[in-house]
Amino acid sequence: MKKVAVILSGSGVYDGAEIHESVLALHALEKQGASWHCFAPNIEQLHVINHITGKEMSETRNVLTEAARIARGNIGDVADLKAEDFDALLVPGGFGAVKNLTDFAVNGAECSIHAHVKSACRDFAQARKPAGYLCIAPTIIPMIYTKGVKATIGNDEGVAAGFNAMGGEHIDCPVDDIVYDENHNVLSTPAYMLASNISQAATGIDILVEKLVKLA
Repeated sequence: MKKVAVILSGSGVYDGAEIHESVLALHALEKQGASWHCFAPNIEQLHVINHITGKEMSETRNVLTEAARIARGNIGDVADLKAEDFDALLVPGGFGAVKNLTDFAVNGAECSIHAHVKSACRDFAQARKPAGYLCIAPTIIPMIYTKGVKATIGNDEGVAAGFNAMGGEHIDCPVDDIVYDENHNVLSTPAYMLASNISQAATGIDILVEKLVKLA
């Protein structure tokens, strides 16, 4: 059975991991006969958003503790994630990917990435093991792979420009397709960057996960 590591960034689209994408990704992995184990950084979120009003709340939450909600407690600290223990990597989107895993949401192309997340993702890249990034999470890709790496966040001009400024080559892609950079063994799909419902998000995620598991 192929083993896939999944890095989550909290719980909730506006300040953590996108819940629908995360669950769809885990379900897709199981449908392909693969097992999964989730990881997240043990840090405080950038901020906490009220998902009804969209406004910031005056409280703090821990990324690992929140991500554990999605993983039903089956989760570890990303500091302990080693590529040698897994066959592939998968990173769902949600604003947590650009607020907690990186600070792309704040600093754009001048952003930095959490040290343990960078180490884990680089570990898979250097081992030539396949990795898949969903939604806005592909903004992490140019921080991990060499210049010219191809990926997609859909067709958002601002985010694509940031991706290119970091040294990547953004490819426009519809919600029901993926971009696979064969040279770097990395996959991406727009998911909720373009999807207007769960079923649309599932189309690209299912295709990406099927290929990810075959490559593993």
